Amino acid sequence: MTDRFTPVADARAHILAACSPVAGTQRVPLRDALGRVLAADVISPVSVPPHDNSAMDGYAVRHADLSADGDTRLAIVGQAFAGHGWAGEVAAGQAVRIMTGAVMPAGADTIVIQETARLDGSTVIVPPGQKAGQHRRRAGEDLHAGEPALRVGRLLRPADIGLAASLGIPELTVRRRVRVGVLSTGDEVMSIGDPAREGGIYDSNRYTLTGMLTRLGCEVVDLGVARDTREALSAALEAAVGEVDAIITSGGVSVGEADFVREILASLGEVTFWKIAMKPGRPMAFGTLGKGARSTLLFGLPGNPVATMVTFHFFARDALLKLMGVSPVSAPIHFAALSDTAMKKQPGRTEYQRGILELRDGLWHVAVTGAQGSGILRSMCDANCIIVLGDDCGNVAVGDAVNVIPFEGLI
Repeated sequence: MTDRFTPVADARAHILAACSPVAGTQRVPLRDALGRVLAADVISPVSVPPHDNSAMDGYAVRHADLSADGDTRLAIVGQAFAGHGWAGEVAAGQAVRIMTGAVMPAGADTIVIQETARLDGSTVIVPPGQKAGQHRRRAGEDLHAGEPALRVGRLLRPADIGLAASLGIPELTVRRRVRVGVLSTGDEVMSIGDPAREGGIYDSNRYTLTGMLTRLGCEVVDLGVARDTREALSAALEAAVGEVDAIITSGGVSVGEADFVREILASLGEVTFWKIAMKPGRPMAFGTLGKGARSTLLFGLPGNPVATMVTFHFFARDALLKLMGVSPVSAPIHFAALSDTAMKKQPGRTEYQRGILELRDGLWHVAVTGAQGSGILRSMCDANCIIVLGDDCGNVAVGDAVNVIPFEGLI
């Protein structure tokens, strides 16, 4: 670990450059594909829509029959419903009553919406001002047969599942799930179920990390707790290398912690220890354990619970998405909000405050959750966003605009 502070952007770029998608694909039923990553383009077997159809309830007519200067009277000769079309052909002076989604009758090219038309027995009266082809959906307007409907690398959302279903596709080819081992370190760390003891703390990091990894779509392997001995940590890591795609540890990477941690990691692979120019989460390690096909990425996160969650999001999350095959990996949604809290901040590092975001009088406002210590996990529970104060940012006054990243779908 050097004395130089590494900017957040530099560390992120280094990590992403070291990652590439895992090998291995699966065919999964469409109902099980949500949250998976496409490993092959989905090619549309049909055009969508498959035929010209009506976008509105109304009357299918021939635009050439309509007067530009006054009302036009047309004889209603049939009805067309979605799934039950009209088999005839619209001739001069005729109209067909039509419902949304119904196939356009032969001969007709324009829809007159029912709110515009007037009925007189079996005759429809159409006012002037109708545009040729209005309210008509063309075959293939959404997709043409043979075109990619969904591209490789897409993280599948509910709308994507619906689109595949609309094409009659029962299964999709997706990347296998990324396997991530989660390991906590430290003599003070206790597992749930252990009797309380003086100086001990119950392990929260494995549970928060497991939750975030599960939401991300990873397969989580619980590696337990490794004690602060060379033998325990070495055995835990060696057993996991090659069995998982990545290992996330919490604790053991700070200055002043056991030097053998760095020695063990150096003996197992190539690992860089950083002091990141950020708060919380300054200490961090990243690298590769093992070699070749059995190599495993390592993310060494700090042990304080908030710092663990923040560094996971800003460094591990996007790297894991890249391992999953997501392309492109998009930055999380962020926007400006007015601060309801004054915050002290010195330029030169990025700070992540926990905030409560709300919409008032048409403007977004944000306030910190209270004490912002990196060990106060409750501050994450109370928050619904992260306030990002960039490297160049100084003190923040009430009413200043700050950058926020909502938690929804993120943590």
